[in-house]
Amino acid sequence: MAREQHERVHVEGSGHGRLGLVRGSALYVAAVLGSGILVLPGLAADAAGPGSILAVLAMLVLSVPLAGTFAALAARYPDAGGVATFVRLALGPTASRMSGYWFLFGVHVGAPVVSVLGAEYLIGALGGDRAFVPLVALVFILVPFVVNWFGIHISGGVQVFLSALLVVIVVGVVAVTAPEVEAASFEPLLPHGWSGVGVAISLFIWAFAGWEAVTHISSEFRNPRRTIPLATAIAIAVVGAAYLALQIVTVGVPDGSRRDSPVPLIDLVSGSLPGVGPIVIAIIAAIVAIGVMNIYIPAFANLAAALGRDGSLPRVLAKGAEGGAVPRRALVLTLGLELVFFVILYFGFRLDLEPMILFNTASLAAVYALGMLAAVRLLERWSAGWWMALASTVLVAGLLVLAGWYLLLVVALGLVAVLVTVFRRTNARERSDGA
Repeated sequence: MAREQHERVHVEGSGHGRLGLVRGSALYVAAVLGSGILVLPGLAADAAGPGSILAVLAMLVLSVPLAGTFAALAARYPDAGGVATFVRLALGPTASRMSGYWFLFGVHVGAPVVSVLGAEYLIGALGGDRAFVPLVALVFILVPFVVNWFGIHISGGVQVFLSALLVVIVVGVVAVTAPEVEAASFEPLLPHGWSGVGVAISLFIWAFAGWEAVTHISSEFRNPRRTIPLATAIAIAVVGAAYLALQIVTVGVPDGSRRDSPVPLIDLVSGSLPGVGPIVIAIIAAIVAIGVMNIYIPAFANLAAALGRDGSLPRVLAKGAEGGAVPRRALVLTLGLELVFFVILYFGFRLDLEPMILFNTASLAAVYALGMLAAVRLLERWSAGWWMALASTVLVAGLLVLAGWYLLLVVALGLVAVLVTVFRRTNARERSDGA
């Protein structure tokens, strides 16, 4: 108990302050809105038809208490470990190790999906050969890696510009396609039943994820107790409005996008802005893909450094885990993992994005589950944050059910975390006996 109290004092209030409200909001918007706008409206419409709009509303309702809970935790315990730190303080090292592994090795499988999406849009607009998609995708991985090598104060400034472009995409697409929406396109509401809505909700976990990612850079905020909740509220409003508007026009424009197309957003506007529209959207979408990677690369690196600091990964990775530092060793590990996952996506799934998205979202649901349980224990009972955590715990349980067999990756990583705990305790006991 004394150690836990010491850890809480050490973590609480440890923000080191370079990110203000503007940059913080830009990071949140990019992390949550992100690359999902490029493909998910089409995938969800294919799965649930007009019912996909209900899926957006369901995820928006879920995201409010979820985002609010993570904001309350990050404001109170700003640390590079993010959710793993919250879980460590509330539930102990083994549960923390599980959540850390789920994020670093499970959620991380979605990183190459982002780079491939950007590459698909760029190549699709230019009319190039899809054989070049892997090469362009690798560029989208390497550029934000280089930017983050110089620290969050550089990448955060870049993100303000990139997030502005992201909002421009949504406003532009909705503005040019809204006149083509037809009421008949919204009937029947549930062509594939409620099961189709369930699939769409599972897909949209990807779209409304990201609240947990910014917790890993929470120590970089100025006055985290004030800035993080405000930035979260701004992001909820922007992301919710954006996805709802995009889903309405995706469903409402007859034959506006080929649902099996790798570039549905371009297909959606091709009728309204032939020639110019697809090229503009593709170029901006490519920049946005870099922007999303620009958020997640430091999140993964900071987590890896924190896991090294806490003994869940080799301690050589711990350098840079402290607030204000750049975890360059962990950045190298992050790059290596992204290249491995990219190879799996390319050779294992032949650039079919949906399986990787669903593995990603299953891992996210597991991270959320432990994060919410930790919040219930850490946040002041009966406070607004505590009630949001309680509501989110119930809602996240539903997401775990929807994840289905994709939770196999979660189970495997959880077993690895338990084995690491057993190994560490055995070694500690042997050293104690030897002494």
